[in-house]
Amino acid sequence: MPGYFREIAVRMFAKELKDSDLVYREEEEQYAPQYVLTPTGAKANRVLISGVLTEVENIGTGSEYYRARIADPTGTFTVYAGQYQAEAARFLSEAETPSFVTIVGKVTAFKTDDGNTMLSIRPEYIQNADEKDRNIWTMETAEKTYERIIAVEVQEKSKPEKNEAENAVRIESVNENIKNAIEHYAPELSEYRKMIVQALETVSMAAE
Repeated sequence: MPGYFREIAVRMFAKELKDSDLVYREEEEQYAPQYVLTPTGAKANRVLISGVLTEVENIGTGSEYYRARIADPTGTFTVYAGQYQAEAARFLSEAETPSFVTIVGKVTAFKTDDGNTMLSIRPEYIQNADEKDRNIWTMETAEKTYERIIAVEVQEKSKPEKNEAENAVRIESVNENIKNAIEHYAPELSEYRKMIVQALETVSMAAE
């Protein structure tokens, strides 16, 4: 298909995805990609996750439709797979729990009756993994998350003081994703630093 390209799968921890509720499309077309912008400024249409498959349930009525939970060191991802994710659904129907898995999938959003945004993942690719795979993913995700935190901190420090506002020269090449994340979430970055430490401690304990 001319002009088609696959979105990069972003690494992020379960806690950060759970904290995210800024969902949007850059175009008005029905099938335009949907993105979630996270508190550390990650813009994701697809994600790469790894963790422990702790629960699989067939919640379908007329056909098989599976809901699964994948736990990483910071929380739990919710994954759904049905007839349009046939290979993933078959995998989940046969999977043992608990077991390590790695998933690439699209982030989907659902608005609840009380206006909250619930995010889940539609798997495009799923495979068995092991503790080493999970630990490598955890370290790489910690690194990427830390880089985003630093970028947010740099952006926040670039804000002029009120008494300098009129004369301040602002950098034009502002990262719009970070700018929008700061405006929407006003993120408490210490929480995400603690999240990274928590995740890396899990890797450290596994290595002992």
